[in-house]
Amino acid sequence: MNDHQTSPQADPAPLPHLRPVRGVALYATLALALAGVAWVARAVWHVRLAVAGEPASGPPDQGEGVHRTLTSLEDSYHLVSSVGGFAVVVCVLAFLSWLNRMRENARLLSGTPPHYAGIWVYASWIVPIANLWIPRGLIADVHQKSAPGERLPWVVNVWWGLWLVGLFSGVGLVYSDSTDEVIARAYSEVWPLLASDLAVVGAAVAAIFVVRAVTAAQERRMEVGGPVSP
Repeated sequence: MNDHQTSPQADPAPLPHLRPVRGVALYATLALALAGVAWVARAVWHVRLAVAGEPASGPPDQGEGVHRTLTSLEDSYHLVSSVGGFAVVVCVLAFLSWLNRMRENARLLSGTPPHYAGIWVYASWIVPIANLWIPRGLIADVHQKSAPGERLPWVVNVWWGLWLVGLFSGVGLVYSDSTDEVIARAYSEVWPLLASDLAVVGAAVAAIFVVRAVTAAQERRMEVGGPVSP
């Protein structure tokens, strides 16, 4: 009689502290869509301003601290611009929340520390020179640690190229001009404004696909590596 019994193979131990990412990915996607819609609205108002033409009284900011009374169209653009700024803040918070969770999960999945220190999750977007490549590098590092051996999704490079155009075009996400000065630009040189608007909207759309692709890659790895802890 054979007393030897084969014990059942133990299930792989769950990876500790992994957190679900689908929810934060959804929030980031919705926030990016909101920002994209807000920038489409800005583009529409830029066209409306250009078509209406500058009033005979000149631009809103007439220099030396003198501002004339705004037209109803100019006044509505101020509202559109403010809503767009709020949408960008919401988008930033949601996107960084997603990136932080993805980054921590990627660290646990790979067993190696992130390539960039945690401060760069926030600082890399605003520090000159660093903002040319580190934000993209953060995404690439998360993907590489979450899906080793897989190629970086091509949409990451599309997103980053459009982001840089929108960021550094001088009329996009970051500009020193006041809202009244942007209105004056719409009257005199609307095409650069529209080109920047298009780049920002394209970057928002591409970022949605980045979030979806990188999140899906991490979720596949989490299913193989172990269940998500509550």
